[in-house]
Amino acid sequence: MPASSAPSSASSLPSPDLVAPPLRRRMACWLYEGMLMFAVVFLADYLFSSLSQSRHGLDNRLLRQSYLFVVFGIYFTWFWHKGQTLAMKTWQIRIVDRQGLPVSQPRALWRYVLAWLWLLPPLALAGALRASGGELLVLLIGWVLVWALLSRFHPQRQFLHDALAGTRLIAVVAVPAPRTTTP
Repeated sequence: MPASSAPSSASSLPSPDLVAPPLRRRMACWLYEGMLMFAVVFLADYLFSSLSQSRHGLDNRLLRQSYLFVVFGIYFTWFWHKGQTLAMKTWQIRIVDRQGLPVSQPRALWRYVLAWLWLLPPLALAGALRASGGELLVLLIGWVLVWALLSRFHPQRQFLHDALAGTRLIAVVAVPAPRTTTP
């Protein structure tokens, strides 16, 4: 049987350099990103409070939230367009489009908007139910777990917002440094 007529099962598999990182690593990166965002929020909110002469965190609440939404959008869109956020570099994860090319800024912005699906549904439900802080925490953790586990059903193990945005998270393969011997 000629090699060209043999069914190719390898063509249906993703390229080895475009394999999604394990869910555990992606979620660890997600948590680390959240910790790094504390610094971004601190600096951005300090600037906002200084410029608006706010004396309380609830002063100008809607304007402050809108400002932080834009700051987060700039942070993520810029880093994703470059290929990795700081947390993604640490956890050796890169973002690319469906063809494995760098993500354009409009696509990165669209991914940012869709990434809010991680948080908006449980926040809206908690608001509608007038949930307490503990109930909100349970809703958030439950939704994040469901959202993350849904990636197990995607053919390339991608999150739903990545599939909708046309992006992919891939594992960065570390290339070992060449060994040199001295005579």
